[in-house]
Amino acid sequence: MTYKSIRGNIKGMSGEHQAEVLLTLICTLSLGIGFFGSLFDLITEDTARYFYVASYLSGGYFGLTESVQFLMKGKCNVDVLMILAAAGAAFIDYWLEGAMLLFLFSLSNTLQHFAMGRSRNAIRSLMKLRPAEALVRSADGTEQKVPVEALKLGDIIVVKPGERIPIDGTIRSGKGTVDQSAITGESAPVFKEEGAEVFAATFNENGILEIKVTRGAGDTTLAKIIKMVEQAQNKKAETQRFLDEFESKYAISVIISTIALILIPYYILDQPFDPVFYRAMTILVVASPCALIISTPASILSAIANAARSGILFKGGAYLEQAAGIQAFAFDKTGTLTKGKPAVTDIIPISGSENELLRLAASAEEHSEHHLAEAIVNEARRRKVEFIRAEDVQAIIGKGISAKVNGAKLKIGNRYLFEDNLKDLSEDFNNTLEEFRNQGKTVIYVSKDDSMIGAMALADQIREQAAPTILELADLGIVDITILTGDSLNVAQNVAEQLNITNYHAGLLPDQKVELIEKLSQKKAVAMVGDGVNDAPALAASHLGIAMGAAGTDVALETADVVLMSDDLTKLPYMIRLARRAKTVVWQNIIFSLAVIAMLVSSVFLFDLPITLGVIGHEGSTLLVVLNGLRLLKNS
Repeated sequence: MTYKSIRGNIKGMSGEHQAEVLLTLICTLSLGIGFFGSLFDLITEDTARYFYVASYLSGGYFGLTESVQFLMKGKCNVDVLMILAAAGAAFIDYWLEGAMLLFLFSLSNTLQHFAMGRSRNAIRSLMKLRPAEALVRSADGTEQKVPVEALKLGDIIVVKPGERIPIDGTIRSGKGTVDQSAITGESAPVFKEEGAEVFAATFNENGILEIKVTRGAGDTTLAKIIKMVEQAQNKKAETQRFLDEFESKYAISVIISTIALILIPYYILDQPFDPVFYRAMTILVVASPCALIISTPASILSAIANAARSGILFKGGAYLEQAAGIQAFAFDKTGTLTKGKPAVTDIIPISGSENELLRLAASAEEHSEHHLAEAIVNEARRRKVEFIRAEDVQAIIGKGISAKVNGAKLKIGNRYLFEDNLKDLSEDFNNTLEEFRNQGKTVIYVSKDDSMIGAMALADQIREQAAPTILELADLGIVDITILTGDSLNVAQNVAEQLNITNYHAGLLPDQKVELIEKLSQKKAVAMVGDGVNDAPALAASHLGIAMGAAGTDVALETADVVLMSDDLTKLPYMIRLARRAKTVVWQNIIFSLAVIAMLVSSVFLFDLPITLGVIGHEGSTLLVVLNGLRLLKNS
């Protein structure tokens, strides 16, 4: 996480959370000065105690207020136990130990709050895609901008080239290509004409569109995506209930035990108060779950740092633990398994060479901004083909382009541009092109002076890392792989066959992806890997949402639990191995911490363990679990 992103998280916090960050820093500084100052004889023990008191006040402030609120509701949690343990340590003059307990307690709470604005940021990122206003055309032909929320069903809005569509509707007049990848995930813009459905937040590439509003601002496909993200994230929060119950039971049991250790010996067994209270405080200190509390973050944070160095950004420790249990993967296709950009795959000249056909087409398309034109020009540059100056270049909306090159009239476009010419082509030529279409490729024709001279096939390219990643996941025991895409069935089938994936679903809208993820999740722990806004609900609904970082949209990055910063799919197997290793270390630390607590508590009764040895054992176990966790900093 960069400094800028951390600063952004802090700015997005409430005033209370900002104050918690400040108090944690004060607690750290006070503890450091008190400890190191007395260690190196820079200050006296009495002076050090003042700094420990400052650590108590700053590190324990929010814990104390939280404890009071819980106790007033008749509840108890580990916060209460930590405050009592620190108070007990101070009462018997062990200020340093108490200050360290409160420091660790304050730090862990502060770190958790960095992710609290995540859901809010996800919604903000989604809403940025939708224009705030729409241009409404009245019955008398006048036009005026109104807030999108003010639009009514049946209103006619006008969307110009280069603008995002503000509302769901159907085209009443006009035609052009619309990039709706943000909603459907389709790899190529779609040609739209009268009667076609369009979605809010999609991009009108060319043509003036008159759109009849069919859904209100609160009922658009985009609004549904927002709602699904919120619901899915709220469901995830419920998984913390088990941990809360454990904390409460542990805290209550220790507090009751400590009180009993004072009251029973003193009032019933008639033992002297001082040794009774000393023993009870020793129990309270050694039973405080300092090592237990730090055991998990010490391991998880080390693993997260390891992952970050490798270009894998976890949003929190819970997601690292979740990754260890993943049994199945669901992949979006466009921009995830594929590069998200078309490239020329085949050149079929009727006369002349491939390079000559490519040279003519690229010369005409050189200055076009269309995504297919860019692919043709890039292929020509890759082959180092020389361009010819084109003149009288004209776009034919929804069909292609025309231009004059060396005095000849060229046309490059789809089948709709050449309806009269296609019937004259040979059967073998047409069969070849039909086979390309069956493979999910886009076919572009090229004519010269109204005579067909060839065609080209273009397709989104599979990432080089996709195939080895699938194989490596299989080596880790994850063989349940599914492709979920909004693209056509032919495209999905072609990609699945190349990657040897048997499960794939095509033509999906965001809610359909969520339904499939939920079905898969009922059987196995599923990770969803995607990059687009349309993937956001599925990312949130899965057990583990993984976003492609460099190409991922803001909302995918905000909604995801894990981000692959370099878009490198080969990081997925490494992530799984690291998560499994971290889970092993975490359980080693938990079992060790509980064993030490049990041993120290038993020693108090069996051997009258002095509080000094109790603190040494307690803090020693904390150090050991931290060192064990730090092993995860090494690459696996």
